[in-house]
Amino acid sequence: MLMPSIIGETLLDDFFGVPKEHYVRTNNSSNGLMQTDIAENDDSFLLIMNLPGFKKEDVKAELKDGYLTINASTNTSKEEKGENGKYIRKERFSGSCSRSFYVGEAVKQEDIKAKFEDGTLKITVPKKELKPEVEESKYIAIEG
Repeated sequence: MLMPSIIGETLLDDFFGVPKEHYVRTNNSSNGLMQTDIAENDDSFLLIMNLPGFKKEDVKAELKDGYLTINASTNTSKEEKGENGKYIRKERFSGSCSRSFYVGEAVKQEDIKAKFEDGTLKITVPKKELKPEVEESKYIAIEG
């Protein structure tokens, strides 16, 4: 049975002594996960994405059909044992998130530059417009 969330995560948090400052919210607005700032330069766009708690090897970027997709996934476990070898605390976290941006079909994979540092992913995407194909007239020779 789910407990209603009135004060913290559940009504039982106060009973079990969980201080209010230790509440962790999971929506993107409060924990900064995948929040993205986009800056426009003369010849490119700069995407700055917050990925707190992720490592470089947890993050993948893919360009397909004009869409740049960022995927991040992690599996973390923490174990703390007391002096007698019994667990005092054992926690596991597994999660993933994804975000896509349309960058245009003229942008190629080799044009995009990405750097991950201190939980922040910076991606530079050049501005490119798909040049319309010039329709070439092909005449048919008429004999006669």
